[in-house]
Amino acid sequence: MSKQRRFLPHLVFWIVMVFFSAVLLFIFLFFYYSRQLPNPNAWQDRRVVQSTKIYDRDNEHLLYEIHGEEKRTVIPFNEMPQMVKNATLAAEDAEFYRHSGINARGIIRAIINDIRGGNLSEGGSSITQQLIKNAYLSPERTFNRKIKELVLTIALERRYSKDEIFNFYLNQIPYGSNSYGIEAAAETYFGKRSRDLNLTEAAYLAAMPKAPSYFSPYGNHRQELKARANHILNRMRELKYISEDDYKNASQTSANFVGQKTNMTAPHFVMFVRDYLTEKYGEEVVEKGGLKVTTTLNFEFQKIAEKVVADGAKRNEFYNAKNASLVAIDPKTGQILAMVGSKNYFGEPEPIGCEPGKNCQFEPNVNVATRLRQPGSSFKPLVYATALNKGYTPDTILWDIPTEFNPMCSWNGIAENGADQETCYKPKNYDGRFRGPVTIKYALANSLNVPSVEVMYLAGINNSIDMAENLGINSLKDQSRHGLSLVLGAGEVKLLEITSAYGVFSQEGVKNNPVGILKVENGKGKILEEYENKNQRVLNEQAARGINDMLSDNNARAPMFGLYSSLSLGNRPAAAKTGTMQSFDDPTKAKDAWIVGYTPSLVAGVWAGNNDNTPIEKSGGGVAAAGPIWRDFMTQALKDSPIENFTPPDPIITDKPILNGQYQIQTALKINKNNGLIATQKTPPELAQEKLFTEVHSIFYWLNKDDPQGAPPDNPENDSQFKNWEASLQNWLSANFPNTFNRMPNDYDR
Repeated sequence: MSKQRRFLPHLVFWIVMVFFSAVLLFIFLFFYYSRQLPNPNAWQDRRVVQSTKIYDRDNEHLLYEIHGEEKRTVIPFNEMPQMVKNATLAAEDAEFYRHSGINARGIIRAIINDIRGGNLSEGGSSITQQLIKNAYLSPERTFNRKIKELVLTIALERRYSKDEIFNFYLNQIPYGSNSYGIEAAAETYFGKRSRDLNLTEAAYLAAMPKAPSYFSPYGNHRQELKARANHILNRMRELKYISEDDYKNASQTSANFVGQKTNMTAPHFVMFVRDYLTEKYGEEVVEKGGLKVTTTLNFEFQKIAEKVVADGAKRNEFYNAKNASLVAIDPKTGQILAMVGSKNYFGEPEPIGCEPGKNCQFEPNVNVATRLRQPGSSFKPLVYATALNKGYTPDTILWDIPTEFNPMCSWNGIAENGADQETCYKPKNYDGRFRGPVTIKYALANSLNVPSVEVMYLAGINNSIDMAENLGINSLKDQSRHGLSLVLGAGEVKLLEITSAYGVFSQEGVKNNPVGILKVENGKGKILEEYENKNQRVLNEQAARGINDMLSDNNARAPMFGLYSSLSLGNRPAAAKTGTMQSFDDPTKAKDAWIVGYTPSLVAGVWAGNNDNTPIEKSGGGVAAAGPIWRDFMTQALKDSPIENFTPPDPIITDKPILNGQYQIQTALKINKNNGLIATQKTPPELAQEKLFTEVHSIFYWLNKDDPQGAPPDNPENDSQFKNWEASLQNWLSANFPNTFNRMPNDYDR
């Protein structure tokens, strides 16, 4: 007999033994855990043993207590509307009435969808499993707990009918905001009995149990809640629970949630912290684990922030700006000291009758500090920092003149070689004026647009995006989407992130990531996590000092903003930059007003505008709408703090010619105050102020942009921007200084 034939009986024997052993083990576990099955009637009286408490940084002020006393109103199964039952089945377990407690098809479908989606977002637990998990078992994730869940699920299915189990579920499941069961949820969110819910409201409630904190209509994920509700309505249509007309009507109907009634201090910050806790520890631990959370919040700063935001938003109604947001951070640690996501978390959406997420100028629960918005010119310092880091200096001369930046268009903005005219790019300054030759410092301090686009090109678009990411901006990942207009704020960033990025400047190039928590302890006092200072250098020290010097020089920005603007804190040195995003639909309007500013110990950012991008008056730009809010906060928050000074940058050492008493990388161009003439790098120093010279060029003639400290390029014409920059300069000189300059050999007027 062959070895293979002798081996086969042994293999069969062991397979049979393993099978029977598994069956015996399952029977043992089943009877063992079945004895622990609780009385379902007792579940309805269950109370959370410990609540999670969130405190300020000093543990003196309780900001919020998660759960506390549960709200539950038990109602008979026959009083629950059928559309609520159907919406729940569509959302959680459409095969509930066809399986024996374990939804094998649902598990397989969830696995397939997770593989397709590349994540683990979809679960396959049946309604019975969810009931066991939420009502009886602890939140721990262990093999023992999973065995209990499966055994108790089967035992529960054997002991009770499907309707009884479904009844337990709908009266027991948490819907968030301390509401347990469908009746309490209907009362909490819509102020009505469950029997009076419409189809849209039923779908929204069915969407919440999956992740009550995340899908809370009072949190920062209302759009995600709406998307899930619409998904449930679509599933109800597919399952023939509702008609096509029902689906269309319900998906187009707004859900009008009643105002949240809760004792919560710093609500946007609390929800920010709660989202973090839920993501890290899970919903059950947050709601049942008795956590003690010590946050970074400075209670006094928070009160100041809430007051100045509310007052500022009221003033800004003059500019048609209905909302505002503020974030304050300790740049030395990254700790968030204050966060105000809107003017009033407990207010009503405006205007009356608007649909949140669609056409509301003010949405109370949305935390604008963590939403993507276009920052306008407040993004410029990140690009200028890239240029300084590359070797340019605050004294480098650029030309603030009308300039076309699309190489496919002529210098005067006419499309060539089949290019689309709309792609021509000839930006203007906010005030419509042009100032000729300016230093980098003057250009940034006065927020000039044309020189800023030049800086963006010289620094490099990808280099600037990399710098922004190093400083903490995480929303510009796809570099191919962005062009030169990024320097003017065309990308989208979060107020929290750009405020933190400015903190890097204040710390002379050292980054501290923004954090909201100092310590988390469990119910037994064990420390689960604690703040650690993990800073890192991301920017050259001298480059950071250069930005500080440019943004804090009140005299340098005076030509644009005046000596007594809202960017100044009087005798306290402060660096600040405003930003105003122009409305694309109406160039005479704006839609986002920003200011971010700092001292060595405190950085704060402010946004003002409308949630739905409704235009505001252009006169209510960053300095007018956001500036006063920032100044009021900084003044009050720092009133008892000592005055601190920024460290000035070191003198620039270079082997370039000394002109006009300054070391400069690029040619030092200066218009003579007496005769309006311009001296160039080739001008002898002793003659620079007196003689007539004709050779004046754009920066490309003098500077290799790939090596700003190296020699001039041999063929500057090879650069794609050279033609238009040079032609724009020559024509500007001819128009403003006729008969003063000779024509260049090349014909730049074509």
